[in-house]
Amino acid sequence: MSKRLDDKISLIVKTPRKLERVAAQHIAEICDVEVIARPLGCYGIVLVRNCKDKIDVADKILREIPEAEKVLIVYGSAKADPSAIAEKASEIVKDKISPDETFAVRTTRRGTHDFTSMDVNVATGAAIQEVTNANVNLTNPDKIVWVEIFGDIAYIAVSPGRIEWKKKVPWKIPLQKFFGKISIVQMPYTGPLDAVYIMGNRIGRAVQTFEIKELVIAPIYAIPAIELGTFIRGILEGIDSRHNIQERAYGRKVKKVPVYVQDLYQLVRDRSNEPIIVTSTRGKPVTEVKEIICDLFREKTKRVNVLIGAREGIPTGVFRFADVILDLSPGVTISTDYASVAAITGIGYVIYDVLFSEEYKGN
Repeated sequence: MSKRLDDKISLIVKTPRKLERVAAQHIAEICDVEVIARPLGCYGIVLVRNCKDKIDVADKILREIPEAEKVLIVYGSAKADPSAIAEKASEIVKDKISPDETFAVRTTRRGTHDFTSMDVNVATGAAIQEVTNANVNLTNPDKIVWVEIFGDIAYIAVSPGRIEWKKKVPWKIPLQKFFGKISIVQMPYTGPLDAVYIMGNRIGRAVQTFEIKELVIAPIYAIPAIELGTFIRGILEGIDSRHNIQERAYGRKVKKVPVYVQDLYQLVRDRSNEPIIVTSTRGKPVTEVKEIICDLFREKTKRVNVLIGAREGIPTGVFRFADVILDLSPGVTISTDYASVAAITGIGYVIYDVLFSEEYKGN
């Protein structure tokens, strides 16, 4: 494998960390090129040199090497200096970005420099705007100009914006406002204390993942206090664990799911004027009741109650008070710890599907 970083670099291949040498070996086997795995000790990077047809090689890598997450075609290089990079980038993009397209500059520095990636982005973005009259769109650009800096040399690539996999895009409807209306009403799991705790912990983590409105633990008769207490402790610790992870990972305030205890029958009486969904293998498949479910989540609805059984299912007498009796997976009895996840995701898929159907647009 070659180790030279010069103006002969044709492609930059990005891989998962520690898979760059595997990817480099495969690239060398299927293409007549030189490869540099982990240049300057940088994980997740393979540089490809001396491609006779860089577009053809890039296509071949994308088709045949799943370890390659991105393949950037290099159109030029410059000294690792914001002014030099901006000048070179403006030359490269003249025939690659049209005035009616949007663009963004993405800079990654490897090594020590007296400038920041933001300095490069600003200088390069201004130079590109001047020569193309294109507008900047940092969120969902039509084209991306990649500035990949390795020590004292910068490589410049241009790609369609679609090669970036994003969690948030304009055409995806966030479901959080709907999940925030869901009250999971969970019958308590009873039995050996170690199993009870584990079950509670899993349920707590599950409901916190979706940041639902609330979790109500709803027994239907007297149960041993130690079993109920262990179940509740597992739930609260599961919620805390997941909430701590979310606070570190999310760039926003995270709602911590509140937990209540109420007799199931009393809850049904108290909430008889609210939407109630019962989960049961005796119910209808999601596809048969999707419009009804979506109607329950209309704008003015503040809470939708989703009732979930445990060792025993929801009592059939409660069925009469339900708006929907829902079979989450016909032919399969879902375990207690997965039932809340199945219910929430099933409802989420239904809402998403109906919101995109023509007859419900605008409602």
